[in-house]
Amino acid sequence: MTSLTPLRRRAHAGLALALGVAAAAVTLGACSSHAGGAGGAAGASAEGPCLSSDVSLSDLPLAPDPKTHQGESTACLSDTGVIPVTTDAAPVLPATVTDNQGTVVTVADTSRILALDIYGSLAATVFGLGLGDSVVGRDSSTSFAGASDLPLVTQNGHELNAEAILELDPSVIVTDSSIGPWDVVLQMREAGIPVVVTTPERNLDNVGELVGMVASALGVPSAGAELTARVTAEIQDEVAAIAAVTPSDLADRPRILFLYVRGNAGVYYIFGEESGADALIRALGGIDVAGEIGWQGMRPMTAEALVKAQPDILLMMTKGLESVGGVDGLLERIPAVAETPAGANRRIVDMSDYEILSFGPRSAAVLDALARAIYAPDASGAAR
Repeated sequence: MTSLTPLRRRAHAGLALALGVAAAAVTLGACSSHAGGAGGAAGASAEGPCLSSDVSLSDLPLAPDPKTHQGESTACLSDTGVIPVTTDAAPVLPATVTDNQGTVVTVADTSRILALDIYGSLAATVFGLGLGDSVVGRDSSTSFAGASDLPLVTQNGHELNAEAILELDPSVIVTDSSIGPWDVVLQMREAGIPVVVTTPERNLDNVGELVGMVASALGVPSAGAELTARVTAEIQDEVAAIAAVTPSDLADRPRILFLYVRGNAGVYYIFGEESGADALIRALGGIDVAGEIGWQGMRPMTAEALVKAQPDILLMMTKGLESVGGVDGLLERIPAVAETPAGANRRIVDMSDYEILSFGPRSAAVLDALARAIYAPDASGAAR
């Protein structure tokens, strides 16, 4: 498995830093608002119910012009659970893998699994492989149905708590370098727990790589191949469905920018090329304006860059938008937003922090929810 380029290492380190600072300031944790209630709209601040997924995107009343539509909206998943590829997974153990850091790790027991990262995608992958019943704890980003009631092993948002981990007596830990402190990870290894470190990179193109590593480490490679095939097909089908409603003329396609904010911490980032947000925007049929202005990775926002980008739509995390007091607060705190078409039209699309960049088994559902908010906002049931 190839290692990350220096650029990507810096990009993901920047995301971890930004989220870590924000978490400490606003206590991003496992709040009840994203635990998956009766409505199933985990993490969303929508005032209406999510649109049922049995209505295809092409059958919805589309916005006449996604570039000039006025009003904010929330993208939300109608079902926050993870469907496993098998209900009788039978790991073949011991399993030996060389992880993303070049460490040879042997896993002899998968009865008590911890899967921890800043995105919640590793736990979703374990559940997708059919090993959800063996997961004994969770990080603050793992909030999907079936996992939200597990004991929390992070504190102050995304900080690993060594005592909480050891109390759960895990037989194996799957993690990556997006979550820390790293000393805690090393402490787990010193305690004799097998720790498998995956790539921290998350995008639509490396889902199979991530699933493959987790599946191999847990002794279920065949389930990994099946899950990869399923997720890949789902993503391809969703991208095709989105393409069918995307304006054919590039000039008519929405110009989209991913803005990460944590108002209480004074954190304002633009996510550009190699951040994962760029692949998300392209899959949604939009034009990645951060890439147009040469924005690499995750970097602190400047008013000049925001105005230069001139986005039609801003993608944001729900709690980030809430941290600045909603759209009104965003326009007040960042006056440059008002100088963009997105700000003038209040065209902000937010989605749960724990879903929007959680590339993995739910990638197609995330794309579908965002596409509905972008191309059929008046039909989404989530317009505010």
